[in-house]
Amino acid sequence: MKIVISVSGGTLESPIDTRFGRAKNFMLYDSETNEYSVHSNDQNLTAAQGAGIQAGQNVVELEADCLITGHCGPKAFKVLSQGDVKVYLGVPGTVRENLDQFLAGKLERAESADVKGHWM
Repeated sequence: MKIVISVSGGTLESPIDTRFGRAKNFMLYDSETNEYSVHSNDQNLTAAQGAGIQAGQNVVELEADCLITGHCGPKAFKVLSQGDVKVYLGVPGTVRENLDQFLAGKLERAESADVKGHWM
């Protein structure tokens, strides 16, 4: 399974970034091989608008099965849903802690956005 985690750093010990659209990086973790790669989200850090939509498209392009993040707005959630990416709400802590929680079935799956959009 390919899992994307919004992350502020670039290692499994980095804290997750709770801001999906404006997360510094996305880590793509393959649960079958235990390998990961880090993908920059720099283009969205200072975007005036549309950061969540673009970030969602980037995650879909990474062919992720699911996303672990702190919060997800309605437009990003729609893009992810259309791309068949399941969204899980992470917990404060490191990437490794969140992966352990996810793989143990302890993270909550989001059925909809958990924050309002900025431009609604």
